[in-house]
Amino acid sequence: METIIVALRSLAANKLRSALTVLGIIVGIFSIISISTVISMLQGSIEEGLSGLGQNTFQIQKWPRVRTSGDRSEWAKIRNRKEITLENYFNLKDKLTEAKSVGAEMWQGGRTFKYRSAETNPNVSVAGVTPEAFPNNDWNVAKGRSINYNDVDRYALVVVLGTDIANKLFEFMDPVGQKVWMNGKKLRVIGVLEDQGQFFGQSQGNKAIIPITTFQSFYGKRSRSINITVMSYDKESYNNLIQRAEGHMRLVRKVPPGEDNDFDIWSNESVIDQMNDITASVRIGAFIIAGIALLAAGVGIMNIMLVSVTERTKEIGIRKAVGAKKTTILYQFLTEAILLCQLGGIIGIVLGILVGNLAGSMLEATAAVPIDWIVIGVLLCVIIGVTFGTYPAAKAANLDPIEALRYE
Repeated sequence: METIIVALRSLAANKLRSALTVLGIIVGIFSIISISTVISMLQGSIEEGLSGLGQNTFQIQKWPRVRTSGDRSEWAKIRNRKEITLENYFNLKDKLTEAKSVGAEMWQGGRTFKYRSAETNPNVSVAGVTPEAFPNNDWNVAKGRSINYNDVDRYALVVVLGTDIANKLFEFMDPVGQKVWMNGKKLRVIGVLEDQGQFFGQSQGNKAIIPITTFQSFYGKRSRSINITVMSYDKESYNNLIQRAEGHMRLVRKVPPGEDNDFDIWSNESVIDQMNDITASVRIGAFIIAGIALLAAGVGIMNIMLVSVTERTKEIGIRKAVGAKKTTILYQFLTEAILLCQLGGIIGIVLGILVGNLAGSMLEATAAVPIDWIVIGVLLCVIIGVTFGTYPAAKAANLDPIEALRYE
C-alpha cells in the first residue's frame, strides 16, 4: 500500500507528463472497447430479432439470408435460380416425415390497412402462410384463432393482425370478427398476435397474416418464391433433419448430382456465424490500430520511466542508504508504470463504452457492455506496464547507493 501511495504521489507531481504518457494507452484501449461494444450491440440485436424463428427450426429459401460475397457473377447465378413453388413445398412436406412441422410463407411489404376512418401507414408487411408457419415462427395468437387448412383450401378472405395494426385500427374495441380493407381487398379479422417486441428499434407487430392461397390469388402464384420453414422434434435430431431436408429438396427441385444447391438453408445459428465472420475483419482492423497505439504507448512509458529514474537518482540513493532493498525500489517503479497503464486503460474503457453505445444507438441496437473485452483491456494494461516498466525499474534497483548520492 505504501508503494502505491508513493507511486501516486510521483505521478501527481508530474501531471502533464503523466497525462501525455497515458494518451497512447487511452487511444489503444478505446479502439478495442468501442469497436467491441458496437459489435456486441449489433450481435445482441440480431440474436434477439432472429429468436422469432422457433426453436430447432430452419428455413429453406431461394435467396441467402446474408450476402457475404460481392462477386456479381455469383449473385447473378443466385438470382437466376428457379422460384420455390407451393408444389415444391407440398412435395417436400410429404417426403420429410421426420420433421415435427413443415410450413410455407410468402411476403409482401408496403401494404395499408383501413377500418372506417382509421388507417395504418403504407408499410405493413403481409405474409401468406400455411398453418405450420405459426409454431415455426413462434407466432402466438393472443385473441381469436390462427390460420387453418380450411382457410387455405377455401382461399378464405381472413387475416390475423399484428399488435401494432390492431392497436392502430381498433383502439377501443375487439378486432376479432371485424372487416378491414387491405389495399382494396376486404378481409375478416380472425385473430390478433401476441406482442413480439422490437428488432433494431423496429416493432415486430407491424405485420398481417393471411392464407397462402389467398395471398397468391392477390399477387399471383409465380410472383415470388416461397420460403419453407422446418421444425425438428428436438435438438438432437436437428442437424440430421437439415441434411435430410437438403437431400429431399434436391430431389424435389431435380438438382443433378454434383451440382450446387439451387436453394439456401439457414438457421439462427448459421446467420449468427455469418455475421461473426463479417465482423471478424472489423475486429482485426481495430486490433491492429490498437496494437500500434499500445506499442507506441509502451515505448513512451519506458522512456518516461527512464527519465523519472534519472531525475530521482538521489532519492533512490537515500532510500538505499537507509535500508531499502533492491526489490523495494524495483516494485516502486514497476508500480508506477502499471498505475500509468491502468489509469489510461480505465479512461479508455469508459470512453469506449460511452462512444460505442452512442454509435450503436444510432443503429437502434440494444445497449451492451462487453465484459469480456473489458477484462482483456485491463489485462493488456498490466502486461504493457510490466513489459515496458521492467527495464527502468531494474535500472533503478541496480543503482549503486554511493554513486546515486553523489549524482548531480
